[in-house]
Amino acid sequence: MGPTIAHDWEKLTQLVGDQAFVIERVRMADTGIAIEGPFELPPLARLGADDQVFLAAFARSHGSIKRMEEWFGVSYPTIKNRLNRIAAQLEFVETRTSTLPEPLERLAAGEISVDEASHALSNRRKETAR
Repeated sequence: MGPTIAHDWEKLTQLVGDQAFVIERVRMADTGIAIEGPFELPPLARLGADDQVFLAAFARSHGSIKRMEEWFGVSYPTIKNRLNRIAAQLEFVETRTSTLPEPLERLAAGEISVDEASHALSNRRKETAR
């Protein structure tokens, strides 16, 4: 994000505050192609400017809470509390698709025991061998 765009984003954030808003037009700067329609902001963009700066600093510190304590001049519990508050505002989206067989997925999720997963995999092998 260039300095002008960052400044514009900061002004927009100040203008709307905590109010919800919808983007209605998106234009690609390099091609001029525009898309119109109601667009919701992605979850990170819906955070306040202070929380966005905090998360950017956290990423730049490679997740080092010790470094965050130094940069922000606050204690470990303060950093953890803020991270927890921000995390509660963000919905987790699973981005990977599993390549594990279903019994192993269920085992990893704690839904079945090792014996049950082993039995299910054994049955699966017998069925595919037929």
